[in-house]
Amino acid sequence: MPKVRTTLTIDADVLRAVKVRGARMGKGDSEVIEDALREQLGFDLLDRLWEVSDLNESQALDLAVEAQHATRRRKR
Repeated sequence: MPKVRTTLTIDADVLRAVKVRGARMGKGDSEVIEDALREQLGFDLLDRLWEVSDLNESQALDLAVEAQHATRRRKR
C-alpha cells in the first residue's frame, strides 16, 4: 500500500516513548506510530481473520450486510 506524508501534533511524552520504542526495536518513528495505530484500529485482527477465512471478498461482504440488517431489525 502506498505511503502518504502527514503532519500531526502529539504530546512530547508520547513522542519520547515512540522514539524509545523505536530505538529498542530498531524501527523508525513512523513505523512505530503506524504499528500502534494499526493495532488500535483493529487492522491486526482483520488480517488474522482474513488468514483463517475461506470466504472470498464478495461472500464476506454479503455476510457483513446480512449481519448489519439483522442488527437493525432487532433494534426496532
